[in-house]
Amino acid sequence: MTRLSVNINKIATLRNARGGDLPNVIEAAQHIEAFGAQGITVHPRPDERHITYQDVADLKKVVTTEFNIEGNPNDKFIDLVLNNKPTQVTLVPDAVDAITSNAGWDTVKNEAYLKEIVALFQKEGIRTSIFVDPNQDMITGAKKIGVDRIELYTEAYADNYKNDKASAISVYKECAVLADSLGIGVNAGHDLSLENIAYFSEHIPVLKEVSIGHALISEALYLGLETVVKEYLKKLS
Repeated sequence: MTRLSVNINKIATLRNARGGDLPNVIEAAQHIEAFGAQGITVHPRPDERHITYQDVADLKKVVTTEFNIEGNPNDKFIDLVLNNKPTQVTLVPDAVDAITSNAGWDTVKNEAYLKEIVALFQKEGIRTSIFVDPNQDMITGAKKIGVDRIELYTEAYADNYKNDKASAISVYKECAVLADSLGIGVNAGHDLSLENIAYFSEHIPVLKEVSIGHALISEALYLGLETVVKEYLKKLS
């Protein structure tokens, strides 16, 4: 079964919009785990506009499933990860002013840079994943870097799913097969939803984990958080 890691950034965004501590991200993470999710994902950004660095430290104390910290590996981020030692760190090349992640790493141009950072985290026993576009050259580059996993950037799949889902999934299948043949674990995330997640999971049998935040929290506004988490788990089973 593909594991579900829930990104709780949007819960922190809602809290920060009003100030105070409602909704509480710690309680949200604990409820999500109780509902059956196998992981909690956070993506702190330098301006801390949603998940804060203090949130990360607080979550580390209570998360009992896999804890995944995403972000661009600047010095502050590296220190955050090393100080909190999550199960997994996912490296994402997002710009400081990016609203959301919008591209994967160029693993060829950034090979030396990423290899050094990946080795640093792996030395501390932290599983490393890097965010990549569905491009076979980027998968081959990831192998040279020495990552444990890749996270396939799935916006293109989500955008094309309604028009031609067979075409939308094809390049992802090819990349997943290549990554698996190279001994790299396959994760996926970005714009996956209750509508498109089952088809993606069914056609990527080596898929280890999906990280879902925006769609899941949005769907929970209508259906309730517990219902939505359990629906994702059913579709991934």
